[in-house]
This record gives sequence, structure tokens and C-alpha cells, in this order.
Amino acid sequence: MIAYYYDQLHTWGKEDDFFMELLQLTKAKKIADLGCGTGRVTIELARAGYEVTGIDPNEEAVLRAQNKAHAQSVSWIIGDSKDLTINSYDAVLMTANVAQVFISEESWNSVLQDVFKALKLGGHFVFDARNPQAKVWEEWQKDETVDELQDIHTGDPLLYWDEYEGLDRNVFTFYEKIKNINTDITYEAKVQLIFRSFEEISSSLKEAGFSTVNAYEDFKLQPATNQAKSYVFHCMK
Repeated sequence: MIAYYYDQLHTWGKEDDFFMELLQLTKAKKIADLGCGTGRVTIELARAGYEVTGIDPNEEAVLRAQNKAHAQSVSWIIGDSKDLTINSYDAVLMTANVAQVFISEESWNSVLQDVFKALKLGGHFVFDARNPQAKVWEEWQKDETVDELQDIHTGDPLLYWDEYEGLDRNVFTFYEKIKNINTDITYEAKVQLIFRSFEEISSSLKEAGFSTVNAYEDFKLQPATNQAKSYVFHCMK
């Protein structure tokens, strides 16, 4: 993540609307947004009346979130899943494919255990992950577009593009790059995403102790199939 430009590149979308709808159905009141980034969803949850904690290890992202309107309604933590308070939340949320950044099985299982302990009995764990069968990385690698943007803070002209290292087993590596034309400075962020199968994710959730696992297809309230591009998992403690 290039925190300075994140909000300019990643605006509110249908995925965010779906998470808001799904959380409303859970009747949750106290929510942790794990991997909150610059707080796009976090602050909207607070505005909707939830008691919200936003957690992310990226200090710059959290500081940017804290400077936004309504940010004072959120409890912000620079940290990770180990900083979740035990037996405290009605729901833990991970959006924007945060679940795919935990590329080792050790780190993924650790997150699941931390979330399970942090939820109240009957609490909800909601997150999304791309379906590896859709092979979205093949489309990404075809995209050689260089987008011309404008820095929303300074007005400087920008160039934005991705460079791809490719898929190694089930981990895809690429680099987000942004060049400020006026300063000739190029900013770069390395991104690695793991593509776990539906079965692998479901099994790991059950091993972590979640008793109910539902999955929806492509940010719609319909059961997931193997034709989905993305899954949204809804689990309960």
C-alpha cells in the first residue's frame, strides 16, 4: 500500500456497500476493522452508529485515517490481530482482500485464532477472498496501462502503473508504482497475495473453531459457487 495515494486509487465501491449490508444483518454493535488501512470503511461504520476499532500495522495509513472527518469516533490501533481485545467484539471485519496478504499458513492460522478469541460468543467474522479458479492474475498481467492522474493534495501530475513478477505456486507478486512528474520521484509498493481455494479457507476456519461458515458470491447475498470471482465468508463463533 502507498498510503499517501491509497484513497485516490481505491474509492468506495459495491464491495463496501455489501459489507455494510451484511453487517447490518448481523445486528452487531461493536466491530473491529482488521487491516483498516486509511479507514475508508472504518469511518463509514462509525458514521452508521457502530462502536468501531480500526487496526492496521501501517502507521502512515492509520495516521491518515485519524486525520479524516469523523475519525474521532473510532478507536485506532497501529498493530495487528494480536492487538484485538479478547472476548470483546460482536464482529470482526476484513475488507479489500486483506485475508490474502497472510501468505504463510502460520500467519493465516494465527490471525484466525486471534479473531476467534477476540469475538464474543455468537460473534461474526466477515471477510473476502478471490477465487483462484477465476485466475484473475492472468487479466492483471495483460494490463500494461499507464494511467495519468493528478495528486489530489498538490495538483501535481502523476503516472500510475503496475509491474508483475507473477505467480509462484499460489502467491502472486506485483508492484504498484506512482511517479510524480513534477518531482520525478517514483513511489513503489510490493504486494503479495495468496490464492487459497474455497476448501482450504473453509477447512482453516473450522480448525480455528468457527462453528458456522457461509460464503456468498461476488458481493451478492447468494450462495457461492465455483464460478465466483470472489467469495465473502461469513463465520460465527
